[in-house]
Order: sequence, then C-alpha cells, then structure tokens
Amino acid sequence: MKKVLVGGLCASLIVGLAACNNKEAEVKAPETSKTETAAAVEMALTSGIDFANFDKSIRPQDDFYGYVNGTWLKNTEIPSDRTSTGAFYDLREKSRDDVKAIIEEVAATPNLIAGSDEQKVADLYRSFMDTDTLNQLGTAPIQAELDKIAALKTKADLVSYFAHSQIIGSGTPFAFYIDVDAKDSSRYATHIWQYGLSLPEKDYYFNEGERFVNIRKAFVEHIEKMFTIAGFKDPKASAEQVLALETAIASRHWDVVETRDSTKTYNLYQVKDLAKLAPDIDWTGYLTTLGVQDQKDIIINQPSFIEGFNEVLKANELSTWQTYMKWQLLTHFAGEMTGKLDHENFEFFSKTLNGQAEQQPRWKRGVSTVNNLLGEVVGKVYVKRHFAPAAKERMQVLVENLRGAYGTSIDNLEWMSAGTKVAAKDKLAKFDPKIGYPDRWEDYSKLTIKADDLIGNNIRANELGHEKELEKLAGPIRKWEWHMTPQTVNAYYNPTMNEIVFPAAILQPPFFNMQADDAVNYGGIGAVIGHEMGHGFDDQGAKFDGEGNMRDWWTEQDLSEFAIRGKALVAQYNGYAVFDDLNVNGELTLGENIGDLSGVTIAYKAYKKSLNGKEAPVIDGLTGDERFFIGFTQIWRAKIKEESMRNRVATDPHSPAKFRSLGALSNMPQFYTTFDVKEGDAMYIAPENRVKIW
Repeated sequence: MKKVLVGGLCASLIVGLAACNNKEAEVKAPETSKTETAAAVEMALTSGIDFANFDKSIRPQDDFYGYVNGTWLKNTEIPSDRTSTGAFYDLREKSRDDVKAIIEEVAATPNLIAGSDEQKVADLYRSFMDTDTLNQLGTAPIQAELDKIAALKTKADLVSYFAHSQIIGSGTPFAFYIDVDAKDSSRYATHIWQYGLSLPEKDYYFNEGERFVNIRKAFVEHIEKMFTIAGFKDPKASAEQVLALETAIASRHWDVVETRDSTKTYNLYQVKDLAKLAPDIDWTGYLTTLGVQDQKDIIINQPSFIEGFNEVLKANELSTWQTYMKWQLLTHFAGEMTGKLDHENFEFFSKTLNGQAEQQPRWKRGVSTVNNLLGEVVGKVYVKRHFAPAAKERMQVLVENLRGAYGTSIDNLEWMSAGTKVAAKDKLAKFDPKIGYPDRWEDYSKLTIKADDLIGNNIRANELGHEKELEKLAGPIRKWEWHMTPQTVNAYYNPTMNEIVFPAAILQPPFFNMQADDAVNYGGIGAVIGHEMGHGFDDQGAKFDGEGNMRDWWTEQDLSEFAIRGKALVAQYNGYAVFDDLNVNGELTLGENIGDLSGVTIAYKAYKKSLNGKEAPVIDGLTGDERFFIGFTQIWRAKIKEESMRNRVATDPHSPAKFRSLGALSNMPQFYTTFDVKEGDAMYIAPENRVKIW
C-alpha cells in the first residue's frame, strides 16, 4: 500500500587520509602538530569513526565505500535469522532489545489494571508468545471469516467483503486509504491504490527467467501446503487458481516506476462517476462497508488498474474469488496461528524469497507485534530511557544549520531563475521539523487486548485504526500525527505536510554521536537531515509547494533544466551493477538518489558554515573534511542476502547502500579535492558530467 528506509571507536588504529596524492594502495597518515593534538584533547571529542572497519588495501579514490567499510564487509556474517546487517539494521536490533526490556518489565508487574496501557502491552505480548494456545486453537480464530467468505452469494457481496477484509487487516485486490489531498492540503481525501499480489511486484508473475519461474513454482507449492495444513479442500487445484487470479490482477498493475509519479497517480473522481470507470464493481456496497458512503469524491491512484480489474472481476467465477479471499485471510494471519502455518509462511516468504536461513526468535516477532499495534505506548517509555533532551537540542541546531545552507545553495544556483528561487526558499522556510517523538501521543483507550486472543487483538486493532482514519474526514488536518514510532530507526519527508521527521531511535551512533565532533555528525545525521529536506526538492517532492499542495511553481525553463539533471542522475545509477545480471534502476531510485546527493552536499556546506571561518581540528589524524566524508560513508555499511537484494532492486526506491555512498560522492567536487581523485580513478567523473541539482 502507499504508506509509504554500531561499532565502538578503535582509537588504537590510526588511519590518516590527508595525503591522498599518490596511487599507493595504502594511504599514508599525515603528521599531526602539537597544536592540533592539543586542540583535539581540549575538545574532549572523539572522531566518531570506527577505524577497525577500514580496508587499506582499497584505494579511496577507486572505492571509498570499500575503503571505509571493507574489513567490516569481509569479516561480518549476516545473522541466520536476518537477511541483512549493517548500520541501520544493527540499530534496529538495538531498538528491539530496548523495547523488549520495556515490555518484559511491564509484563512482570503484578496486578495490572484492566484496560490500562500497561495491561495491553503485557497481554498483547503474552498472546503472541503463548504458542501452546495458538496450536490448540488451530484455524478457529479465523473460522468466522472463513464462514463469511463461504456465504458470499454474489459479486456484489464479494466487493463488499473486499472492504471488510481490509478493515480487519486481511488482503484485498485494491486498497482504500485516507490521506491529505495532494492538491488541497487543507482537507483529507479518500484514495484507492492497486493491491492484491502475494509476490513482490508484477514482473514476478511474467518474467520467464529461471529465478522467476522457480519462484512461481515454489509459490504454488507453498499455497498447496498452507491449504493442506489448514484442512481446506482441493489444495492443489486451489493453489493453481490463486496463482492464475493473481497473475490476472498483476497484468493490470502499474509498474513501480509509474506508481511513484505523483502527477499520474492523482486522479480525482466524483463517486457518482465510478460506475463509468468500473461498472461491475458495486461501489455503493464497497464504500458503505468502509463507512464512507457520504463522500462526494475519491482519488483513484491507478485508474487503468481499476478499469482492468473490472474485467478480471467479471471473467472469474465467484468460487474462484472465494478461494482467493481464503488465501488472503490465511496468508495474512499465518504468523499468528499454529506453529506449522507460521513455519510454512516463513519457509516461502522469508527463506525462499529473501534467503533468510532461520526464523527470528519468537520474542523478536513479539516485540514487532507490540510495536505495530501499541507502538506509541512503549514509545513514551523508550524516549524517557533512551533519548536525552540534549540530543534534541543539538538536532534542532543541526536542522536549522542545514536549512540555512540549503537557502544559500538555492541562492547560488546558476540554472534556476529568481522567481523559482523565491518559491523554493518559501517552501524551505516552511519545512516543519519533528525530532525524537510526538508532542501528542496516540490514544489506545478504546482498544481491547486479551492474553489468549492474538488474532482477535490484531483484528480489533485494525478495526480501531480504521475508525480513527474515518474521523480524519471531519478535519482538521492532524499536523501532530507521526507515521513512525520513536523507536523506529528511520526518517521521512511528508510532502503534503511539508514535514521532515526524525524518530529518536536513529539519533544514535553512527548517525548521531553526542561524543563525537561536528564533522562526523554532519556527515552522518546531517546528511540524513539533508536527505529528507532533499525529498522536498526531488523529482516528486518538487511538485509540492510550501503549504503541501501539488502545483506548478516552476518556470518552464527551470523545470526543463531540473529534468536534464535528473536524467543525468538516472543514467549514472543505471550504470551501477549490483550483480553481473542486474543493475540499479535509475528511474525507480531517482527520488532517493536526489535526496542522497542533496543531503550530503548541503550537509557539507552546513558543516563548513558551522566552523565560522575557523579550521576544524585534526582528530585521530583526520582533518574535518576527511571525517565528514568518512562519517557519511560509514552510515551506509550493509550486507544483504542476494535473494533479498534482488527483491529490493525490483521494488525498493532506494539504491543499494554501496551506491548511495559512491553515487553521491562521485558528484561532489569537495570529495575530489579532499581525497585527490583524478582522471583514471574508478570514482572519477569528468567535471562537465557531474550532477549538481541543489
């Protein structure tokens, strides 16, 4: 659906990067003056760099990512219960450990008050961990829904059930959601988005390559096994039916590049005209079941999908659709039922599709369940324990310094006209930064949680979530709302709110280090801040103004210049080979690549501005500029299973971590100067071909 990315310092290993004017494999360390050493001691700050990760056999001019992270890449094994490891992923594990401690402490508290947040956290976790009860229950928790599916008499009943299925948290061929109207940010609007596939993307249903053929074969075998375990009739024939129907649905899907185009996906329809778009869909029953029957208009994100789906709906018998909906129900709740269903679900979606060797310990998945359903309850405690007020204050300074540097950069753009610059700076001034945690916390008072009813807990949480979404339609816009919990290791930009959001959990080393000097923090969290700001000015974010409205605030010439630069970046990333037979999709990743390039460029300018004309101290043998670029590159250290990486390249708008570093730095003149990158070096791009956007 639309909604919709830490090693300690080893001070004994001193690797200098100042003398980079040679072609030697090992870069020599510079001499450090007594004055510089004294300054570093006086500051009492570390460099914030983990030198043990470096691989000095790699020239930084050829592969800076490998130079900074190479030894870590060689020596690090991906844990068997994960598909990836690295800076982001390890912090997520730490956050999960921290939340586990909170949950277990709450669960150990005697005599919890019924209906309290503490009781809900404790009993939700217990309901997930009580595998004996889940095994005894079998498929009984979903029997009422299976009966409803079996009782469907008409296609109109079926369409109404699509809506009901989504409300309870199961699957549906197209998804309903409520979000700010992209062309009128003062109101919420209803939307419909294409959905309904079990495999990652439409190409998985049609690609005749061996890997995809094997995945489809394994998918059918998986469905058959799931239906057999659940005791459903005709498991083999049913599995073939599901694949055939999902293939028909996939044939009508827009691809991943089309779906990220905010102009193409904004299609406002009057509800009364939906019958013209798709006459065989009972829109009245569908919208009534959702509780939005009084809405006058709705945004259809992919109209041709809905038109095509209408034909798929007509062409397939009701019994086929009932089999498909049984599958949706079973696969969406498999991880919350018997051990056999849970294991088989893991075997296909985690092991076969993503290469995960072993299933995560149950407690990890239990913590994820609590985070998903009661995230801000534990988030309140998490913030108190793991996010100091001083960290928020320092982040606020960083954000404003980045904002100032962005403004200066806009002023200095040679390709942008004065009028467009005024509009760009107006948008920049209206960025709303949210740091750490919400000012107003989510209310869970209406949610009933029972220690012996895991699926019921999920369904009730989904139903309550739907009710809360419906309440938005009465307004006003909930500017206080967050779309990530404080314990989430991530960040985001929301164009219709024009907000940049940084949860507490990402504000830790190597991204944000309160013990390190400014250089590594500007290279780390500064680049993250700049990245999210950059989304406000990427190929899609730049379509929105400072109020969050999608409108054209560019001159025709400026927009043409902007597009030329975007095309150059697409070409650059298209040239990066992830595997011998697979390259980065430059079109799919364009927005994130603009964010990365803008982020590190503006963060560098902000860092230099923060020095107020003074020279940065040399710390651990490194100049400030060297620490900045290393700080940026070490946040991207990552290893990912090949199967998972292939899925990500097909579906993820982010480039693989290596190219997020190399791609951005290869366009920065300051990086060339700092590390003496010259023609003939692998990272060299001729000056006239380097991309500068913001």
